[in-house]
Amino acid sequence: MLYIFDWDGTLSDSAEKIIRCMQRAAMDSSLDVLDDDTIKNIIGLGLPEAIKTLYPDIAASDLDNYRSHYVEHFIKDDQQPSPLFPGVLETLESLREKGHTLTVATGKSRRGLDRVLKNLSMENFFHSSRCADETASKPDPLMLKELLIEFSADPQDAVMIGDTEYDMAMAHSLGMKKIAVSYGAHHISRLQAYDPDLCVHEFEQILQW
Repeated sequence: MLYIFDWDGTLSDSAEKIIRCMQRAAMDSSLDVLDDDTIKNIIGLGLPEAIKTLYPDIAASDLDNYRSHYVEHFIKDDQQPSPLFPGVLETLESLREKGHTLTVATGKSRRGLDRVLKNLSMENFFHSSRCADETASKPDPLMLKELLIEFSADPQDAVMIGDTEYDMAMAHSLGMKKIAVSYGAHHISRLQAYDPDLCVHEFEQILQW
């Protein structure tokens, strides 16, 4: 089975760090500092798409300025990587031992994902990954299509595991199986609207599927 995992909010407990850096970037850019819940809603999107969602009327130059400030803050804060959620590493290792293919589909940039994997000593842990700046941002399913092609897999032979409706939407559009986690960025009711095959409250419950 091809397992495709979101990163932030599904494997990594990074929401607080993302929110804090987005708010600092807004202050540096003289933009309105938005509340935690509003920012939490865009976790999972590629950074340009996230900024445009938060500030729909932002000019291109201001977007670039905000993006630069956010990246600066995040790289500084991410020297201490966000921890994995409880049970994540053990569950992933169990899935690998059973012969499953493990991949990541994330709104992070390639540089950002590679940095966090290196900091966690997981550079060679996953069989492949797709990042928002090298393909289309969620909820476009292109990153899932590319992973299916890479491993010569049909949608029925893969499962998307995520914490946002963006993850569920892109898998739903391909007829791919979906596992929703309830502890991430979006309330579980938003994910349930896409009729996931399983909802889990603790990551290791994935092994029951």
